[in-house]
Amino acid sequence: MSVGQTTVLVVDDQQLVREGFAMILDAQPDLEVVGTAADGAEAVRECARLGPAVVLMDVRMPVMDGIEATRRICAAGAAKVLMLTTFDLDEYVYDAIRAGASGFLLKDVPAAELSHGVRAVAAGETLLAPVITRRLVEQFVQRPAPGRPAERLAALTPRERDVLAAVGHGLSNAEVAARLYLSETTVKTHLGRILAKLGLRDRVQAVVAAYETGLIQPGGRG
Repeated sequence: MSVGQTTVLVVDDQQLVREGFAMILDAQPDLEVVGTAADGAEAVRECARLGPAVVLMDVRMPVMDGIEATRRICAAGAAKVLMLTTFDLDEYVYDAIRAGASGFLLKDVPAAELSHGVRAVAAGETLLAPVITRRLVEQFVQRPAPGRPAERLAALTPRERDVLAAVGHGLSNAEVAARLYLSETTVKTHLGRILAKLGLRDRVQAVVAAYETGLIQPGGRG
């Protein structure tokens, strides 16, 4: 691996899909596919052996599905996971976030967007395709809210609540900074404190928390 390259493990039970994604990613000078796996169990083993920065993970696979594999990989802190999904797999999105996934891409994503997605997740960004974000919000509408969720926000300052609401709407750090008249560095500092106070792992979980606590209302404004 060259200095500055992001290493990737590609996981899919279809050989042609695995090879196709691997070829696309390997063609990028800053990305390197260090291995592939055909099911979730193999993905967990290969992740431990190869230590990739990002795992590109399919959802529906034999032996062990992508949700369970993601849960094990993230619990071990082994890598960041970027899920691959299709329109008929929307019901898995909520569970995948809970399992620790850092983002989602649709399987028919253009090559350039695939490469960008891997880079974004490696850099710690949230990656949620608009259609997936809509489905995720629908899940919150359908599910009963956990007991007294608003109390979770008591530890946050008013400005931290503003930042969390903006992040929940899917804004990048630069967009949050522009909306709230802050510097990007200040936004990053606020976000770090929000994650620590609420016991959240990453930006994706912050989006989830913004909806679960009622800070953002689906279909409404934060």
